[in-house]
Amino acid sequence: MLVLLPPSEGKAAAVGSGAGAALEAGALSLPGLAGARETVLTELVELCAGDEDKAAEVLGLSPGLRGEIAKNAALRTAGTRPAGEVYTGVLYDALGLASLDAAARERAERSLLVFSGLWGAVRVGDAIPSYRCSMGVKLPGLGALGTYWRGVMDDHLPQEAGDGLVLDLRSAAYAAAWKPKGALAERTATVRVLQSKIVDGVEKRSVVSHFNKATKGRLVRDLLTAGAEPAGPAELAEALRGLGYAVEGGAPAKGGKPWALDVVVTEL
Repeated sequence: MLVLLPPSEGKAAAVGSGAGAALEAGALSLPGLAGARETVLTELVELCAGDEDKAAEVLGLSPGLRGEIAKNAALRTAGTRPAGEVYTGVLYDALGLASLDAAARERAERSLLVFSGLWGAVRVGDAIPSYRCSMGVKLPGLGALGTYWRGVMDDHLPQEAGDGLVLDLRSAAYAAAWKPKGALAERTATVRVLQSKIVDGVEKRSVVSHFNKATKGRLVRDLLTAGAEPAGPAELAEALRGLGYAVEGGAPAKGGKPWALDVVVTEL
């Protein structure tokens, strides 16, 4: 099983006793992405080491986030920590990697893949510095990062997926960087989290960001803790139901498309 995750906008810095060595880009997982990573890293560092106003505009930073520019300019020498610790926020809080037992943690390091505007994609055990560069950024020399990464990912991600299930929990901006195709798409399941509420005696369903992120983090944690290894989307739906989730949806009407599953929740 390969689980595709979005990163978090906020990131923990590697400072103090938790700071690791400087970035070794060549040591990151998915070595086939190394050349593309170096290209993005070089342009991002040069952008942020130059005109601060231009960097803020390109990266979409508010005045209160101007400190991220200096952080990006120093990426090559900044301390690192495992990506699973760098990424923070609702999804990662619910996933709780640090509190997994050893077996579940090993499964997480093997199966979780976090998409990134800077790195393309990394494993949760990869040592990276804190950075600011979303997939929606358009770097002056490269253009939209989602488009840039798409061609690179098409050449390398299918082999990472192998012949197993792909559980795609990415947000739209990161999903644009790679879309499974053909037979691989048919082994892929996307998940939408719907909050169910009763209003005037009628059920209303809606997508709520906090419920969406927290539930996705929790269901990944539950799958890892249970040691679940569903072979495909149908088995995934059954595994989630066995873990207590209300799952709806199923196979697409046409071949070559991913399964679309809805997880319906009433509370966090």
